[in-house]
Amino acid sequence: MRRIRSLIVKEFVELRRDPRALRVVLVAPVVQLLLLGYAATLDIQDVPTVVVDHDGTAASRDLLSRFEASPYFRITGTRTSVNEIDDDLLTANAWLGLVVPEGYGERITRGEPATVQAIVDGTDGNSSNIVIGYASTLVAGYAADLATARLPVLRKGSLDVEVRVWFNPQLESRLFMVPAVLALVLLVMTTMLTAMAIVREREQGTLEQLNVTPITPSELMVGKLLPYGLIGLVDVILVMGLAVFWFEVPLRGSPFLLLGLTLVYLLNTLGLGLFVSTVSRTQQQAMMTTAFFIMMPMVYLSGFIVPIENMPRVIQQFSYILPLRYYLVIVRSIFLKGVGLETLWPQATALLGLGLVIFGLSVLRSSKQVG
Repeated sequence: MRRIRSLIVKEFVELRRDPRALRVVLVAPVVQLLLLGYAATLDIQDVPTVVVDHDGTAASRDLLSRFEASPYFRITGTRTSVNEIDDDLLTANAWLGLVVPEGYGERITRGEPATVQAIVDGTDGNSSNIVIGYASTLVAGYAADLATARLPVLRKGSLDVEVRVWFNPQLESRLFMVPAVLALVLLVMTTMLTAMAIVREREQGTLEQLNVTPITPSELMVGKLLPYGLIGLVDVILVMGLAVFWFEVPLRGSPFLLLGLTLVYLLNTLGLGLFVSTVSRTQQQAMMTTAFFIMMPMVYLSGFIVPIENMPRVIQQFSYILPLRYYLVIVRSIFLKGVGLETLWPQATALLGLGLVIFGLSVLRSSKQVG
């Protein structure tokens, strides 16, 4: 018991002598609680919705006004044909497309069955199920209001919603989550291992020994980072194989495009690992800094679990600086939607810009320390 007590005292003494680790231990949980307390919610609001109104009557406008007044839906635009909804769902400009057929108003007036089509992006099965439930409940409530108003011969069940789900017809959550695991594996492997490997060299004193050799700082960084970049690519290939052949997740897009954009993503993760190594003196600090200040915000605030649209505006703005946000859109879109660079170029451009900034700043800071 005395030895255990001595070890406990020793750990507290070492923690007090290390201000950086002390800040991580005390500040990080508070920051996470503040961020995740707002962001980690399963409620969905302001679902981006596009509308195709083939009827154009007062009855159809009345129905669509219900969606517009609902806090769960946000009408982002009107389209002239169902085919135009494809582009909105492919580019993630909309989660839901509402189609009111021609003759809808006449059918409602005569009390005949009328159907409204709801086209849902089923990439995220859990969120899509919630959206479908919201839409069905709203339409059912609207039908009840019509019956209460005693419109001519309106019969129970005369208004219904026909739901079509694209990209993930069975709404299987694994199709949404498995591709994202690829992004998470890369984040963990390349960021944390890179940071800890460089810090370990500094702890053991071998980094100083390397500095007196003819090796330049840039060569040293490339030699340290390149192996983990190669490990990342191997991980991508392994995870892609497991996703397709074991979990049966369809890879509808180009695997070569995915590998190419993965290289851009690795520019971000390796840069983050290098940056962590410049602010950490021990491997424990590097691991804690990576876990608390990089991995946790990335996982919870990038759309990995909780849709970004659910988060407060302030946190949504913060998510724009997270590389994982853009790579998740890329990997899920290539796997499930089969889109190409002509659709993903905004995410690819943002990911490249962030990577150049992060990697450049990390190299600059590391060169000063190594030099």
